[in-house]
Amino acid sequence: MMSRLNVKMISILASVGIVLAGCGSDTATRVEEKPAVKAAKQEQILDRYFFTANEGGTISKVSVKDNKVAETIQADGVVHNIQLSPDGKVVAATLVPPTEGGHGGHGEGTPGKVLFYDAYTNDLLKEVEVGNHPAHVVYSGDGKYVLVTNNEDNTVSVIDPETYEVVRTIPTGNGPHGFRISADSKFAYIANMGEDTVSVINLETFEEERMKAGNTPVTTGVTKDGETLAVTLFSENALAIVDLKTKQVVKVEVGIGPAQLYIGPEGKFAYVANQGTEESPSNSMTIVDLETKTVVDEIKTGNGAHGVTVSKDGKFAYVTNMFDNTV
Repeated sequence: MMSRLNVKMISILASVGIVLAGCGSDTATRVEEKPAVKAAKQEQILDRYFFTANEGGTISKVSVKDNKVAETIQADGVVHNIQLSPDGKVVAATLVPPTEGGHGGHGEGTPGKVLFYDAYTNDLLKEVEVGNHPAHVVYSGDGKYVLVTNNEDNTVSVIDPETYEVVRTIPTGNGPHGFRISADSKFAYIANMGEDTVSVINLETFEEERMKAGNTPVTTGVTKDGETLAVTLFSENALAIVDLKTKQVVKVEVGIGPAQLYIGPEGKFAYVANQGTEESPSNSMTIVDLETKTVVDEIKTGNGAHGVTVSKDGKFAYVTNMFDNTV
């Protein structure tokens, strides 16, 4: 099976993170700062295109057919992360506003935004003000909520996508960053980069509980059956695999400085992008068997592999390489 996996490599601006999505209601969501992990940018495929959120303040719409930029959407600030709605009609992106120097930054106290675009026309539908330095944005699978982690406020904003209003602001751990929502849309699992925990948000009661994961968790992934959680641990060079029933944690050694991860369509493998640091970048993607908790393959990528996603048919992996500015 591993031999049939292809890694797509194309040139793109400031590529960091990735999400793939198909046209219509089916989405495949793979795959957000703190130690050497920069503002994340994700990609998404919509019919014949995928979108990339670029740190320079743009969103690129790239043709899948020839891997060339078809259109560029301008934004005022750092576009940190991007996500497609479950129905494939709306693209949501987190935006860190520019500082006096003209770039988005940390610690300015200026609320960030989530931008909502029509996925087909690229028209801006709405700007929603959230917390300080928004990191990742994720739709619940039922389309009822949009969640946004506010990295410097230690909160998550809950947005109603029908009204584009913030309906809840929930405290998290220190430095909330990447996260995933369970397939049944009941729980959000948020990696708190500033500590060693994952915040578990109950989306029915909006209560938060915290579980230990390991040092510098960057993002999470949860299997479709809701039984297994995977967490990248940047400072431990490991993937934490958590049994959500027993809360038992098993750590599997991966590459240096793992950033984002994606659980494949079959739910058996976790694909981990190993970023490293700018001074000593990693250039690999580790594939971990979640059942045996072993590494089954490692594939060479570009420098600073950050985001990763896998196509719905399991044939292609898309990896963003933040120090090469490629996908």
